[in-house]
Amino acid sequence: MGGRSALFKRGERTILTMVRLILALLMLLAAVPAAAAPPDWRPGMPWAPTEPYIVSGQDEPGYRNWYLASPLHAGQVRALNDYLTAYGVAGIVPTWQLLRTASDWYKCGAPAFEVPPTQEWPNLVQTLRYARDRVIPAIGPVEPVSVYRNPMLNQCAGGARESAHRFMQAVDLVPLRPITRENLIQQLCAVHAGSGAAYGVGLGFYVGLRFHIDSRKFRTWGTNHEGSIACARSFDLARSSDPDAAAAHPPTSPGATTPQQKN
Repeated sequence: MGGRSALFKRGERTILTMVRLILALLMLLAAVPAAAAPPDWRPGMPWAPTEPYIVSGQDEPGYRNWYLASPLHAGQVRALNDYLTAYGVAGIVPTWQLLRTASDWYKCGAPAFEVPPTQEWPNLVQTLRYARDRVIPAIGPVEPVSVYRNPMLNQCAGGARESAHRFMQAVDLVPLRPITRENLIQQLCAVHAGSGAAYGVGLGFYVGLRFHIDSRKFRTWGTNHEGSIACARSFDLARSSDPDAAAAHPPTSPGATTPQQKN
């Protein structure tokens, strides 16, 4: 009995040690602050517009690693670039940035970069035209932070079931020239109200400086700093011509770090 008693005591000590380790780990995890929404940029603050949205691995060194990881990648990228050139939309932004997938790629075990299926390439052309013709003249150069999301990644990243990103219709962008969120919304909404319907593009705003354009149809969503519809004029115009277009994407909470469903 004595031997068995000692054996059980060692087992108890092992269990207690494991419990203590688990409790310590939980305390450490609890001490880690939750991811916060990007702060509103103001003149005098450091300007790093892509920092809240691009992690290591989806930056330019990450792209080079991805490019060299497979001999197929070079041919795929070249074919996409040739296609964009043929339709007059190459060079608006660097082609490699158009290969960025979801910002949450690493949480989903997905690639940071992906060349979409060729049948989806035509969907990007009108979106890039709008960026070239209307967005960049209004706010200056922009950088894509998310473009194509394959169906599995789209679901994991919280995208809407019929997200425009699934079909390479959409590009999420950030401005590269310093601008406040208020001015960004004001300038892009004015442009969209005047030309969005003619181009058939949607415009949406997330937290911080990240915004979305797509060639799905004329529509808008997102809120300003007051919690009101960001592009009220576009919203009214879209609702008058197509009630479903305006109602399909209700405004997101201005305090949320990510929208409930990403377009």
